[in-house]
Amino acid sequence: MATRQVLADLAALWQQRSGCAVAIESVGGVDAVRRIEAGEPFDVVVLAADAVDKLIAAGRVRADGKVDLVSSGVAVAVRTGDAAPDIGTEAALRQAVQAAPSIGYSTGPSGVALIRLFERWGIADAIRPRLMQAPAGVPVAALLARGEVALGFQQLSELLNVPGVHVVGPLPDAVQITTIFCAGLCPASPHDAQVREMMAFMASPAAHETMRRHGMAPVAARSDAGGAGH
Repeated sequence: MATRQVLADLAALWQQRSGCAVAIESVGGVDAVRRIEAGEPFDVVVLAADAVDKLIAAGRVRADGKVDLVSSGVAVAVRTGDAAPDIGTEAALRQAVQAAPSIGYSTGPSGVALIRLFERWGIADAIRPRLMQAPAGVPVAALLARGEVALGFQQLSELLNVPGVHVVGPLPDAVQITTIFCAGLCPASPHDAQVREMMAFMASPAAHETMRRHGMAPVAARSDAGGAGH
């Protein structure tokens, strides 16, 4: 879900450039993996790097068809109108978490990493009753906008430009949680060459401005991505 907006824009750019129609279905990562493992046909999937690696190991994505696309960091947000806490340092962020009456976080790798951070800080047990994990496919921003949580953590791209949500800022560098999202080519896709061309475009400098507009950073294409490299 973190990539749904940037992929929509990149797909539109690719359609204009190539004349090739692209249909994207955005679902939660857990659901996407389940459907692919069940044998649902697809041409290309975009997921966190570790999820794509597992699909490669299972034979659901081509080993020579993986391309790193974007790097996405986690940000902190509150409901619009609420006071924004100081999160400028690791110590300030920890204090903000301990003071928050309720805390929302996401499924997926960034959520797992966040819980590990709380455990490293030694506060996980104390704040556990105040933690709320957003259901798969539901953005933390929705919980914030509805007032269900007071402090929210999620990929910056999922918090930007959401009515009722104020982005306080990214996690401090010392504790930033970064996820690399990759595109993976289905072994059975009948559009191998077209998909590789599209993945190459989405990883190219021509896509960087779009990535940054959605709160993400570009990642250099992998050298093992076959025809998808620059």
